[in-house]
Amino acid sequence: MKDTQKSGKSTTATKKKAEGFTDEERAAIKERVRETKAVADKADGESALLASIAAMPKPDRAMAERLHAVIKASAPALSPRTWYGMPAYAKDGKVVCFFQPAQKFKTRYATFGFNDAAQLDEGTIWPVAFALKQLTAAEEPRIGALVKKAVS
Repeated sequence: MKDTQKSGKSTTATKKKAEGFTDEERAAIKERVRETKAVADKADGESALLASIAAMPKPDRAMAERLHAVIKASAPALSPRTWYGMPAYAKDGKVVCFFQPAQKFKTRYATFGFNDAAQLDEGTIWPVAFALKQLTAAEEPRIGALVKKAVS
């Protein structure tokens, strides 16, 4: 009589759905893959950024357009580009700051954030992202100052 070996795996199937990325997250990842494959110079980066802004719904689009103007005026050395399909600004190829529209991940507010390439260090703790419900003239000087500090 032959000995048969049994697999250590159970033969009963589980009906548990694997947790993974949302549709919005998968779309952002695919956009990032396209961005890294593309050879982008400064002009191509800005046209991609402007196209991403133009595709946004009105509340996000208005904030992104105003942020773009403030960032360009505050730090003209930053290179506009997209990052995961979102408007972003880079120095030496590294994203310094970005705008995440509320509609991108269906959140209740947009986000203006900074990556680790930003020079915002203040002791051992400092903010790196800000929620935006609106962008008015009152917030623009603060954002401009943060962007200037980030690239200094």
